[in-house]
Amino acid sequence: MAQPAGSHAAAPPRDRETMRFLHAVVRRPATFTFIFLVANVFLYLLMSLSGGATGNVLLAYGAKLNYLINEQGEWWRFVTPIFLHVYIPGLGPLHLLSNMYGLFMLGPYVEKLYGSARFVVFWIVTGIAGVVASYLTVRPDLAASGALGRFLFKAADVPSAGASGALFGLIGVLFVFGIKFRHELPDGLKRAFGTGMLPTIVINLFIGYVGSGFIDNAAHLGGLACGMLLALVVGYKRVGARGPVAYAWHFAQAACLALVTVSFVMAARHFSAPPPRWGNLGSSLPLTPPGADAVAPFLGAVNEANLALVAFFRGDGSRLAGALDKLGQSPDFNPQADALRNDLKTLVERARDLAADERLPRRERTGRARQLAADHADWQKRFQQWVETEGRQYQITLREPAEGEKK
Repeated sequence: MAQPAGSHAAAPPRDRETMRFLHAVVRRPATFTFIFLVANVFLYLLMSLSGGATGNVLLAYGAKLNYLINEQGEWWRFVTPIFLHVYIPGLGPLHLLSNMYGLFMLGPYVEKLYGSARFVVFWIVTGIAGVVASYLTVRPDLAASGALGRFLFKAADVPSAGASGALFGLIGVLFVFGIKFRHELPDGLKRAFGTGMLPTIVINLFIGYVGSGFIDNAAHLGGLACGMLLALVVGYKRVGARGPVAYAWHFAQAACLALVTVSFVMAARHFSAPPPRWGNLGSSLPLTPPGADAVAPFLGAVNEANLALVAFFRGDGSRLAGALDKLGQSPDFNPQADALRNDLKTLVERARDLAADERLPRRERTGRARQLAADHADWQKRFQQWVETEGRQYQITLREPAEGEKK
């Protein structure tokens, strides 16, 4: 039977081109997709064997915490979080499972299109970009500035980890890839990449908006933007194309893997969690987080110091020395809580020195006391933010002060 020109006669060639393209891409290896997948699962298992992927264990393995980067110079925390995941009470390893499912689905596409060397660079660089974005958006002042502030900024410096920044990086790569090379893609694949990624981007950003209390949206956007930028300037391994080996990309791949290795070596050198043991597996992810035995003395010292400052502002400095002793004896249990305790200790020391300096003119004494009261009020706000975020896992709550405790 004769057919009109330009009707169904052209369909089989288009289908054959799609299948040829897919066949050529599928034959390429996706080695590092599965290496990274196994590495993430392995590290989560190690954290479980150390007591659970939360609290001090998460920090010991290299989670991002601005305080440790700024005050202790632990730069490797910009890299190690890409391979760590958090245990979520009530949801278990959902954080790990969702990210690894995304890596399993998207990773092979990117690695087979661009090659293993470029894929490794994409994953690690976009992951670091996500961590840096998370680091830069710990801004309590901006987090309280409406819906956009809550979406993008964080009200407190809490441990952060996860591969979602790198995963969004892959989404950004595929989005730009589909647009940049749309004239080279077979018709059957044009809808899969490029604008076909928009629903995935929009849905994930909406989920981030709804769950902005525990989802690091800045890390997602940082990884997405970095992935899009990389795809704009990087070409892909065209099907059937032959050419010289890209030694620069293999060097970049080796440099990225070396950076990851050195970062985990540094984390191991500063390791402060229980060593992994099979006996911990059944009891991992405990109801009380690591360091919970130090909560009572910490809160006792903090409460005594606050009461001593209240008494000082009323003209009674007799409790300051005892408060300093309690703060000095309080054991470490959490980096951010320890920093708050040390800041409070500095406030009490200032009050003690002010009370002991009898030669100070009255006007200057009054001015210093007012400044100290303002600094104490600022400390109380930061402490409240810590209680409302990280303090929850220790079942710490705030109460209204009794009438005799108010200023």
